[in-house]
Amino acid sequence: MAEVSIIGTGNMGQAIADIVAKGGHGVQFIAHADKDKTITGDIAVLAVPYPALSEIISSRADQLAGKVVVDITNPVNFETFDSLTVPSDSSATAELAAALPDSHVVKAFNTNFAATLTSGLVGGVPTTVFIAGDNTEAKSSVSDVITAGGLTAVDAGSLARARELEAMGFQQIALAASEKISWSAGFALLS
Repeated sequence: MAEVSIIGTGNMGQAIADIVAKGGHGVQFIAHADKDKTITGDIAVLAVPYPALSEIISSRADQLAGKVVVDITNPVNFETFDSLTVPSDSSATAELAAALPDSHVVKAFNTNFAATLTSGLVGGVPTTVFIAGDNTEAKSSVSDVITAGGLTAVDAGSLARARELEAMGFQQIALAASEKISWSAGFALLS
């Protein structure tokens, strides 16, 4: 069983913790502001807003070395909801991977709302969590945690695909913020 440390105790952090626990894995909760707690998990989920990543990198890079680090962020301009705030040829996940070269960084959960993670369903179909990253073993570890928790995990490709996942997340957030879809909408793949 994996031990998963979740930094961030908001709705997304709690929803992910519930999935982890449902799958029989261990969960460590760390409040973003709690600098005294050491990360103990093999997998560290950064369930924080994109601007908080730089602070986590500066204060916890050594603790994240050798670990699978899951970036759930969407670098959205939350003032206007009209763009991503990273360069068009990059992603928040690529920036994180460059800043944490001794970690195995993957993108996951950014195209999900907490409601669909909690219910486990989108339109009666298991919620789909897309995963992108360059380390096959890291993606497999995250996929195992997701599927053990009752959701569908889909390997979306290399770390370069994080850009497209962030665009999907951005579009979903923008639609929900403008009340064109509900905050319980989401993605589910049918085969």
